[in-house]
Amino acid sequence: MRPLPAPGPSGSGGVRSRPAAPCIAGDTCCGLDPEPGGAAGQSGADLGEARPPWWRDPALLPSSIAAVFLLAGYGAGSAGAGVVGIVLHAVSLAVGGYTFVPGALRRLARGRLGVALLMTIAALGAVMLGHVGEAAALAFLFSLAEALEDRAMDRAKEGLRALLVLIPQTVRLSRLGGDITIPAADVRVLDILVVAAGERVATDGVVVSGRSSIDTSAVTGESIPVEVGPGDDVPAGSVNGSATLQIEATADGRDNSLTQIVALVEQAHARKGERARLADRIARPLVPAVLALAALVTVFGFVVGDPGTWIERALVVLVAASPCALAIAVPVTVISAIGAASKFGVVIKSGEAFEQLGTIRTIALDKTGTLTRNEPAVVGVRAAPGVSRGDVLGLAAALEATSTHPLAAAIVAAAPGTPAGSGVVEEAGRGISGEVGGVRVRVGNVRWLDPAELAPDADRMTSEGMTVVVVEADGRIAGLIGVRDELRPEATQTVQLLRAHGIDALMLTGDNARTARTLARQAGITDVRAERLPADKAAVIRELVAIGPTAMVGDGINDAPALATATVGIAMGAKGSAAAVESADVAFTGHDLRLIPTALAHARRGRQIMTVNIGLALAIIVTLPPLALFGLLGLTGIVLIHEAAEVIVILNGIRAAQRPSDWRPGNRSWPLPARGSRLGRAVRRFPVETD
Repeated sequence: MRPLPAPGPSGSGGVRSRPAAPCIAGDTCCGLDPEPGGAAGQSGADLGEARPPWWRDPALLPSSIAAVFLLAGYGAGSAGAGVVGIVLHAVSLAVGGYTFVPGALRRLARGRLGVALLMTIAALGAVMLGHVGEAAALAFLFSLAEALEDRAMDRAKEGLRALLVLIPQTVRLSRLGGDITIPAADVRVLDILVVAAGERVATDGVVVSGRSSIDTSAVTGESIPVEVGPGDDVPAGSVNGSATLQIEATADGRDNSLTQIVALVEQAHARKGERARLADRIARPLVPAVLALAALVTVFGFVVGDPGTWIERALVVLVAASPCALAIAVPVTVISAIGAASKFGVVIKSGEAFEQLGTIRTIALDKTGTLTRNEPAVVGVRAAPGVSRGDVLGLAAALEATSTHPLAAAIVAAAPGTPAGSGVVEEAGRGISGEVGGVRVRVGNVRWLDPAELAPDADRMTSEGMTVVVVEADGRIAGLIGVRDELRPEATQTVQLLRAHGIDALMLTGDNARTARTLARQAGITDVRAERLPADKAAVIRELVAIGPTAMVGDGINDAPALATATVGIAMGAKGSAAAVESADVAFTGHDLRLIPTALAHARRGRQIMTVNIGLALAIIVTLPPLALFGLLGLTGIVLIHEAAEVIVILNGIRAAQRPSDWRPGNRSWPLPARGSRLGRAVRRFPVETD
């Protein structure tokens, strides 16, 4: 697999560390300050240990202690031990406040306001008014929400940790003096890895010795093992089958396709999408606005002669209007969804790309290498009278044996073992000539060699999407060979699934119109834009984007301009060119086209979850402050509702980590939609097949 471009150093997850990117400008989100040299300075390979179970998570310990002292304080107060109750509540307040007050003060010293500052002021004011219990309840609930939020972020990254677990700790290298074992991170390009049966491959490489099968299901989602031999690419993280392989490393141990996928996904939320920017725009001015509102309420209390009541209400307003749920509404959803997508072979490079992926209404598909296998094969032979099919293939294969033309391999594969001809000369754009067994042979296209009496057959083969190769022997036409790059077996099903989702599909290719229309008809595509140069492809995408959100799917260098122009560019990453992967917003680690409707459904669901989260967060911000201002809810009630809303937003965002179905490419047991739905009818009409 071709390595994906590395975006540079990436963040990491820890038990309590919060990713920097999701935080709203001005620290309106509720997290702790990142530790120096922490998240920003770590690489994708240093993600740390997996999140422990909640009952052993040290991040939840302060909240648990605060809860114990809070309940004990209420018990002591009910028993008539008021002083003991106050002391217990003070301890609860100190423990709970320790999780956010120091960070709030540090940010304030740097001139940065945040939700934690609002909570700090509210707790301090409650204590000054003698409501130590309410202050302790606020500290406990806010610290608990903080810990749950951090766990949600860590859980969203667990898919990345799982990917990195696929890289073994050590690797065996072949050296002149014998095999040696070194850490996998120390592998360098051109090192020869010795991978025994059942072992994982530490980095990307090319097989130089041995034949086996490799299981890439954990990396690409392909459930069928792939046969490999000398010259075949092997991706990092794949599992070797039954025989030992020697693999020449094509990437360093610290910078291969797997670590780069993790780095891309970790940084995906750095570029905020539309909904994240909406949350930013609302949350950024909200903190100072809430402080100003609380100050006005306090001043009003002094004016009307009841400062105690209105100061208390001002403190409650601080909590009621804090935008903590709004700040986390989008990031937790985006990180969860993008991390989940990486598990089934879809790498989404940014939060913006993820959001836009859920808006797509039109998708343009390149032909060669995307809809087709990009593996031309002989699919038809027409021999002249008196000439056998084997003679036609043998004459052509003898000349093509030394050619590097893309069609040559297909012809040679159709007549294996044919001896090479002599005096072979290639004529660019026309064909090849030489001598085979004393016979002067020419093999070329119909523009160079006239098919003569076989012209009708040549026209028929062309209309069927074949590239026609004419074979001439001693000046007479010996026959025709039809070569075609066949559709992927899942192409037709993919187009039907897209249509069932309400998405229009079209073919955008540089190939000739007749071949393109033939293959498009087989795939069920009616809109064909053929014979387009790279600039023409970009122009077509530009026109489509002006009409509505459009995705482009391609894998070649010539697709790069169109991929960059589209609303979302999707690269077939397993075999795609580096230019295509670099230009795209989304890359597939596998090549199964059914990943396209799966990714679109996943993104649409994520957008819906984001919308619900933002709506709930805004409803809390709009509804609670008036209730607090008019004294209908006290500090304890407001805190309880506010933090409960944040927990609901977090739990809802984590739902984005679920797949739209339990489908994997190549899996025959795909849970099908309802039989009466359009999607269900489309799926059952085109059952899942495997190669």
